[in-house]
Amino acid sequence: MSAASRASTGPSGNAAPSGTTGPSGTTGPSGTTGPSGTTGITGPSGTTGPPGIRIVVADDHQVVRTGFAELLGTQPDFTVLGTACDGAEAVRICRALRPDVILMDVRMPGTDGIEATRQLAGDEPEEEPRRPRILILTTFDLDDYVYDALRAGASGFLLKDVTAERLFDAVRVIASGEALLAPTVTRRLISEFALTRPRPEPSPAPALATLTPRETQVLRLVAEGLSNPEIAARLVVTEETVKTHVSRMLSKLGLRDRTQAVVTAYESGLVIPRSR
Repeated sequence: MSAASRASTGPSGNAAPSGTTGPSGTTGPSGTTGPSGTTGITGPSGTTGPPGIRIVVADDHQVVRTGFAELLGTQPDFTVLGTACDGAEAVRICRALRPDVILMDVRMPGTDGIEATRQLAGDEPEEEPRRPRILILTTFDLDDYVYDALRAGASGFLLKDVTAERLFDAVRVIASGEALLAPTVTRRLISEFALTRPRPEPSPAPALATLTPRETQVLRLVAEGLSNPEIAARLVVTEETVKTHVSRMLSKLGLRDRTQAVVTAYESGLVIPRSR
């Protein structure tokens, strides 16, 4: 049984079809009341709020979004601020409540998950100092919609039949600032669509020229799906040294995480997809 299907209704059984109301009385964009009556969630000023990882769930299927929201709400370090039934509502809620993580269905009517991701990831820091980390929900791993969402700024993706434990771990990884980069899946996805999708000839991003030779080498290895310990072993350096190179590389390229680094490496032509 998938994670979402384990908790399709709220404790009081009054899930709202509109998707603007989260579990245990959580409200939508207005955000005046948190789960279980917690108060202090504010709008744009964002000065107070509930402890833990703040989450929004966006999916056009009520059972799915309610199920995920209720399941996430079982964790003591999670606070579900609300749910959204489409991308436009997800953007409004996120800009009002400033969650740490949003679980975003990639295919929704109207404004889909890709466009919503693009809007949220593209917010200027001064406009949205706490841009949410976006975790894409999808039915199929090899999906060009997911590829577009990663390009738009998502930090990773999960299949909708994910186990509860995997879901919890993924949210914590994303919230900590890391990318949910499953090398064998994410690299295969990006390589697949970078290889098959018609696009202009790749041109190196200007920022790539600012990287040192070692940072460029680390970027290539990240794009190959290697973890920090694996890169350290390959380069015969310490893991701390690798972390420093990765941090500097991401900073110079203006990227948020390793997933974006993988996309950039393929899109710029630094890494060439292997022919099947």
